[in-house]
Amino acid sequence: MSVNKVGKNASKTASDTPEARKERKTPTKSADGVILLSGGNPQIAKGYGDAPVQQYIAAMPEWKRDLGKRLDRLIVKAVPCVEKAVKWNSPFYGMEKGVWFLSFHCMTKYVKVAFFRGAQFSPMPPGASKQPDVRYLDIYEADELDEAQLLDWIKQASELPGERM
Repeated sequence: MSVNKVGKNASKTASDTPEARKERKTPTKSADGVILLSGGNPQIAKGYGDAPVQQYIAAMPEWKRDLGKRLDRLIVKAVPCVEKAVKWNSPFYGMEKGVWFLSFHCMTKYVKVAFFRGAQFSPMPPGASKQPDVRYLDIYEADELDEAQLLDWIKQASELPGERM
């Protein structure tokens, strides 16, 4: 019978060496040196305006960067006077500072677009949420993006009361 030792007297395994711990703690970084959190989500300081949003998008990994640029372009096309910010390491879009209708976030295999009042859209975005008003659109690398539908959802979102955050 083997006994697993725990605590300060437990023997060190190969994964507990100082070198292994250092490797685990070394964060992944984007091409421009921004730390990428789980799922490759860029760690960008909170900020208001276009600059932090563009910094976030520039740090998005691989194919997600082009999608981020495309999403930002579509949002500005649908709502030219949109307010932008980065909060909680995600870009937010709204009609006034502090009141938001949409956000997106990098996940490991997709980008999650959150419509804060999406349950009121016709048709609704496909992804349900634990929050009754929120609906999601998950966009994977191989997905064909229906820009007309996305523009419609963005316009609908901008016309509803935003979420104060």
